Amino acid sequence: MAEEKRLPRHKSVYILPNLLTTASLFTGFLGMTLAIKGNFEACALCILVSCVFDGLDGKVARLTGTTSEFGIQLDSLADLVAFGVTPAVMAYLWQLQGFNRLGLTAAFLMIACGALRLARFNVQTKTSSKKFFTGLPIPAAGCTLATFVLFTPYLPQSFLETVVPVTTLVLVYAVSFFMVSTVRFYSFKEFGVLKAHPFSAMVTAILLFVLIASKPKFLGFVFFIGYLVSGLVYTIFFLSRRSNRLLADSSSNELSK
Repeated sequence: MAEEKRLPRHKSVYILPNLLTTASLFTGFLGMTLAIKGNFEACALCILVSCVFDGLDGKVARLTGTTSEFGIQLDSLADLVAFGVTPAVMAYLWQLQGFNRLGLTAAFLMIACGALRLARFNVQTKTSSKKFFTGLPIPAAGCTLATFVLFTPYLPQSFLETVVPVTTLVLVYAVSFFMVSTVRFYSFKEFGVLKAHPFSAMVTAILLFVLIASKPKFLGFVFFIGYLVSGLVYTIFFLSRRSNRLLADSSSNELSK
């Protein structure tokens, strides 16, 4: 009896990254159904779980050598649902529908900007820097809204009917703008600092993990707001100073000729 031919290892695990992407898509869809039912905290948790699956699929694809153009396109479509459509529906049903058309357009703007962000990323992925993202990644945008839903119980009761709806509206417009902006955000894909200082990096990572694990609903939102601010600070201060220095150097070189 002839032995069954075994597939090469890289082909036998080819489906694994796509399964993780599909899990992210399903979790995003599940979150949408929970938002429709009014269970917004569970929807927010689904978005965060989708972010975990989204982070794993790329890592698994690179480790197993199974990256493909098909997987990249599937990942973008899943991201649009999990971090674009689901957070927009959640935000609209949770707080934005009280603003009528303004709230509806804000929710749609997040979906549209998310689609534009993913399209630009797919076009520029081979030429752009791997160290920084141009524009806010759509998973970070979706997770910012998700963690804000989990953060609101820490606010005073008087804020829930006045401050929270306006803050949600501003936050949706803000993340939509950041997604299509040219603000640079650190990608966490290059770990030169970790390789240079492995022990210090490990201690810092452990401290951050313990800190966030102690109050995950509170510090999760603080973390993503800090990520937004870090992109602004880096772009405005560091990149602008670097470009001014380069212009000054080029002008001095021209004068010296």
